[in-house]
Amino acid sequence: MTGDQIFQLFAYLLPAIVVGAVSFYFFRMHTNNEEGRRRFLLHKDSQHNTLPIRLQAYERMALFLERIAIPSLVVRVAPKSADKNDYENLLIRTIENEFEHNLSQQIYLSDECWNIIKAAKSATIQMIRKAALSETDSADKLREDILNQTMDKQSPSATALSYVKKEIGELW
Repeated sequence: MTGDQIFQLFAYLLPAIVVGAVSFYFFRMHTNNEEGRRRFLLHKDSQHNTLPIRLQAYERMALFLERIAIPSLVVRVAPKSADKNDYENLLIRTIENEFEHNLSQQIYLSDECWNIIKAAKSATIQMIRKAALSETDSADKLREDILNQTMDKQSPSATALSYVKKEIGELW
């Protein structure tokens, strides 16, 4: 082969290589675009199906937080006897039962939101235990002490509820 023949061969191959490279590039862009579109449609369909369930989970956790808020809890759960220890245990057991009833909702919430809700539950229980350490002698007096101690502070439930509301706002 002479230099002219090699040059002619190169002249014929160069446009074919360029067309092949451009075709490959556009085909690759097209397949990536289609894959992205399919992912978007799948995500959109998934959101359409899971959003109502997630909102229901947030609603249930908001209800849980409202139910364990100390003023609500103390008004709703009346003492069954005059013993303050029995009343303390009744309040804590009520909170734990409410929590266990809503335990499955954690799969629809973010980890941070779930941890804040658990912290609110624990803080509420600690507030009840702290109030029970006082020198009260009856369940009714304990009930009064619990309310008095929590009147001045924002309840852990209110803090957690504001976080839940913030997280729901981010869903839109």
